[in-house]
Amino acid sequence: MISAPDRREAMALIEEARANGAHLAQACETLGLSRRTYQRWSQAPDGGEDQRPLAERPTPANALTPEEELAILEVCHRPAFASLPPEPIVARLFDEEQRDITSVSSFYRVLRRHGELAHRGRAKVPVALPPTTNNVPGESAQSGVVVGLHLAARAGQGAVFLLGDDRGYR
Repeated sequence: MISAPDRREAMALIEEARANGAHLAQACETLGLSRRTYQRWSQAPDGGEDQRPLAERPTPANALTPEEELAILEVCHRPAFASLPPEPIVARLFDEEQRDITSVSSFYRVLRRHGELAHRGRAKVPVALPPTTNNVPGESAQSGVVVGLHLAARAGQGAVFLLGDDRGYR
């Protein structure tokens, strides 16, 4: 989306280029615009200002009401569900209470909107561990896998699956 000041500047540059003898197609191409875009902008009464941010967007008829969102949050805050993701919550509600509040994706949307999706419950936040290798120094992990498969195949225990650089082991 191009802002209104940028559109006006682009229109002025194209008009200046045309006044100096450039063709419309060349001037538009230089700015990365199509001729049709320039025509649309020049025919608009407001200079082609983008009206999308000003458009009225009604809420969909099937949107959750604030009461329904509150009901979802109350269910998620129950001690039995506090550390569970939405899928098992929806399944348990349906199995145990015969309640079908909403879909799993709507649960995710509500939790994301209220900032409760990232880490829920009393479990510790997962910590990323550095990758480990069990290879000889200087060898990649992939070559170790290939060597292991090669030795297993040589002993009659399976087939050779070369996953990458086999470093000459055949």
